[in-house]
Amino acid sequence: MLLLGALLVLLSSLYLFRPAQVPDLTRDNAAGVKALASGWAKGDMIVLVRHVERCDRSNAPCLGPADGITDRAREVAVALGARFEQLGLEHTDIYNSPLTRTAQTAGFMFSKVSSGDNWLFNCRGSMLRDALAHKVAGRNLVLVTHSECMTQMDKDLNLSTPTLGYGAAMFVSTDTLNGTPKMLGLIEASDWRSVNLKP
Repeated sequence: MLLLGALLVLLSSLYLFRPAQVPDLTRDNAAGVKALASGWAKGDMIVLVRHVERCDRSNAPCLGPADGITDRAREVAVALGARFEQLGLEHTDIYNSPLTRTAQTAGFMFSKVSSGDNWLFNCRGSMLRDALAHKVAGRNLVLVTHSECMTQMDKDLNLSTPTLGYGAAMFVSTDTLNGTPKMLGLIEASDWRSVNLKP
């Protein structure tokens, strides 16, 4: 009986002290969406976008090299770019990892591809630190990267990582009272239509 009681206490403690979940900005999260729009307008956001569908993990036709994206993913990337265009890109810096799939995703989203930044691929243990080092005050930072780097950002912010679909976007605010970045939430590529970012 004592052993069972100790086990219940242990399980309860693990449940209570587990990392918080990343909020879903598409599920009745008006406060999170409002904070996203406000933070974006002030240039306080860091956004991590997962590349769209990989060709080498799909049966769909490739858009180019096998380490790139599928042909059908091009439309997804263009649609994602249109959503960011609605937010406004005049005060936004955009970086992508050096891998073909992220360069293609950035190209179709923003008609812009950086030369490729290794820190957006080799991000173990340093994602938040590196993102903050590239964040310019008053300018949003969009990082086209990989699920592993998004998972690392969650770890850096002591959050539990959800399953991330291709084209998912995570929004982190740098405008906090204590100066510590805060995860606002996640929008999956297929869920953007349900997010109203207008004031």
